[in-house]
Amino acid sequence: MTRQQLVEQIQKKQSYLCVGLDTDITKIPKHLLNLPDPVFSFNKAIIDATKNYCVAYKINTAFYEALGIKGWEAMERTVNYIGEDHFKIADAKRGDIGNTSAQYAKAFFETMPFDAVTVAPYMGEDSVAPFLQHKDKWAIVLGLTSNKGAEDFELQKMGKEYLYEKVLKTISQWGNTENLMFVIGATQAEEFTNIRKIIPDHFILVPGVGAQGGSLKDISEKAMNKDCGILVNASRAIIYDSNGEDFAERAAEVAASYLEEMRTYF
Repeated sequence: MTRQQLVEQIQKKQSYLCVGLDTDITKIPKHLLNLPDPVFSFNKAIIDATKNYCVAYKINTAFYEALGIKGWEAMERTVNYIGEDHFKIADAKRGDIGNTSAQYAKAFFETMPFDAVTVAPYMGEDSVAPFLQHKDKWAIVLGLTSNKGAEDFELQKMGKEYLYEKVLKTISQWGNTENLMFVIGATQAEEFTNIRKIIPDHFILVPGVGAQGGSLKDISEKAMNKDCGILVNASRAIIYDSNGEDFAERAAEVAASYLEEMRTYF
């Protein structure tokens, strides 16, 4: 999906919601467990219930990889089911030497039809570059995350600047606003004003709203740009609002509430 196509979807729906499919087989409703592919059945119901309220889906690959071949099959069925009208993110946090990253990029961009993959930048340019070489595909590079461990490295000073600032400034030169996004955690809202000075035009993927306590209002006011420029991810708050037979209906209600609030910020 191109930037223009993504922006058009955002404007059309007045939404920048990304639904996270962090599908944990131990948390899905028990009545699904007797089905041949309970993970896909759960995802399909969530997608059908939320597709009118969101512009993107983020699949956390760890929950699928943990299930072996059945998990990979469920992930592939899920990303194919989402289709072309939604931005599809593989939250895989890959990043290795160049030839290995090239194979990761092939896996998610060619073997499976994801639009984007999350990438860890620690190993430098040659580990990120292969993800930037696929037409109409995106690398979403970890910038400043929501977890406590962000203090260990990301929020450590390198001279006069934080490490995460160095990451944003450097990596923004490797790609462009058509193929490169950054992950900035919702709980780091106080940093968004500064971040927008560094990367004013790039899209930002913002996890941490909902169960992790990030404020949609703060993010929207501090991080939106002329093209909206943000995808706000909510996972557990939407997909696990109910573990009963009404799980899909409840997911739709929560997604609709996010959409209603988002429309007030345009």
